[in-house]
Amino acid sequence: MRALAVLKEVDLVIAEDTRSAKKILAHFEINKPVRRYDDYAGVGVYEKIKKELNDGMRIALVTDAGMPIIADPGTKLVSFLKKEAGKVKIEVIPGPTALTTALAGLGFNASRFTFLGYPPHQKGRAKFFNQLKNIEARPVVLYESPYRFQKTLAALSEVFGLNQEIGVAREMTKIYEEYWRGSLAEAKGYFSGEKLRGEFVLIIP
Repeated sequence: MRALAVLKEVDLVIAEDTRSAKKILAHFEINKPVRRYDDYAGVGVYEKIKKELNDGMRIALVTDAGMPIIADPGTKLVSFLKKEAGKVKIEVIPGPTALTTALAGLGFNASRFTFLGYPPHQKGRAKFFNQLKNIEARPVVLYESPYRFQKTLAALSEVFGLNQEIGVAREMTKIYEEYWRGSLAEAKGYFSGEKLRGEFVLIIP
């Protein structure tokens, strides 16, 4: 309810996926301009937002699934504004995030854990996975895209062996939300076809 109240009050909404943002706004009958902001935004985009805020505009940064900033391009914008527009008030509306939702839904002890975001795509990938065995604060939580999920399962199998238990959460807060636990060997067979849709959270206890 707080998020809806804020969206009704702001002058502009910025989002990585403007189509999803517009659908959400339309569903709640909120008529606001929506502008794209993503990981590839140039300096001019940041400067424009800074000027708008300094001129008194109220701007909401939203995401279509989960809370912004966590493994999200919104981090760059907030960091820029804190450094370059210190007088601008940043207000956070708490919301769901895949990291904590997955830990809760899969039932792993999360009194302490290590979050590493997305594994490297190419450079440093082998080193990244080899170092996972030495991490003491377990479970280890990773994000992964559907395009590299099977590749990541293969890399984890080389380090931990096929019998290693893992937890997988995918499509959280969406229609095909799923929480799954099993071995790496079982995961390789299970996650194929339609089961490879959506963004993944992978947990190694």
